[in-house]
Amino acid sequence: MSNKRKVVVTGLGALAPNGNTVAEYWKSLISGKSGIGPIESFDADNLSVKIAGELSNFDVQSYFDRKELRKLDLFTIYHLITSEEAIAHSNLNLEEEDTDRIGVIIGTGIGGIQTLENEHGVYIERGQRRVSPFFVPRFIPNIASGNLAIKFGLKGPNHTIISACASGTDAIGCAARAIQYGDADVMITGGSEASITGLTISGFANIKALSTRNDSPQAASRPFDADRDGFVLGEGAGALVLEEMEHAIKRNAPILGELAGYGATDDAFHITQPSEGGAGAIKAMDIALKDAQINTNDVNYINAHGTSTPFNDKTESAAISYLFKEHASKLRVSSTKSMIGHALGASGALEAVACVKAINDGIAPPTINYENQDPECSLNYVPNKSEELTINAAMSNSFGFGGHNAVIVFKKWDKS
Repeated sequence: MSNKRKVVVTGLGALAPNGNTVAEYWKSLISGKSGIGPIESFDADNLSVKIAGELSNFDVQSYFDRKELRKLDLFTIYHLITSEEAIAHSNLNLEEEDTDRIGVIIGTGIGGIQTLENEHGVYIERGQRRVSPFFVPRFIPNIASGNLAIKFGLKGPNHTIISACASGTDAIGCAARAIQYGDADVMITGGSEASITGLTISGFANIKALSTRNDSPQAASRPFDADRDGFVLGEGAGALVLEEMEHAIKRNAPILGELAGYGATDDAFHITQPSEGGAGAIKAMDIALKDAQINTNDVNYINAHGTSTPFNDKTESAAISYLFKEHASKLRVSSTKSMIGHALGASGALEAVACVKAINDGIAPPTINYENQDPECSLNYVPNKSEELTINAAMSNSFGFGGHNAVIVFKKWDKS
């Protein structure tokens, strides 16, 4: 689409293990502050993995009353909170907008897993009659986007993307498409996840995907480091308000950047491992760059998928090196998962927020815990300390189980 409508970012929202607002989250990222620690939300003594990136100093009852909480899983709550922050940030007055032209597309990897786990326990122990009537509408993954639409009366396109760890990034890309194709003028998008449960930890631990550094949780997530031993499960949500450019200009919105490109592919290779050499990732990055109508040399910063698993990090590094060629050595590539862990379907959204902030503030956040170089990971990973950097274009990578690859590209907004 050579004449596609331009999509800009006008609002951001975030809930992360190291910050409960965008301002707190970003301050922690550029300071290299980790939010990973021992699991406190439930008794993890019987688990082999006892650490996670949980939200801290977060009191859900300060946002919702008890009656509302009975109806909502945490992943929906996180989505509602971050979306409301993003809407406020965008100065979007919904009473003055045509809400038929405002939609919602979010991503989640697992949806209401806490509700599923809890209600299954009730069913096993106490039988059908004790299962909550709110079980299904709390659990189903699409309910978060539905609840946001109901809360604000948003009648435009509304659905939920589930593509494992690529969900948040795919959701943002699909939301941009809805605007580009004229289906909406404004989209609330992002990703949300609240999957730190005994069952989820057990599943990931049993496929050897998680770090077992229980004695040093803040050092456990170490993307691209030679001694990495798996990812740390995280939680939270990221939200963005996307708008058609002319719509945003007309209402004098605070334009934070342009969402210029989106690419999505599948490895068609293995249910959990990336393809050798990262062919699917290379193609997704290339598609996103072509969609953004920029060259590899125009990109200054990549927020990597960077999970801290042996296979992902070396494959992603190889893919970036292959596509960007000589320019790869000039790129800054960092993984903010080193500080917050891997929030599955929310990770891409939180990383998109980080990319927009990086462009606006001219700072590349670091990859912390980078101590020993892996010969198969040879890029500049912004080790341990953030770096001032002029960023005209930033890329965000997300790759998920099932071979899903999703990439988005943000460009600095030209105010002239």
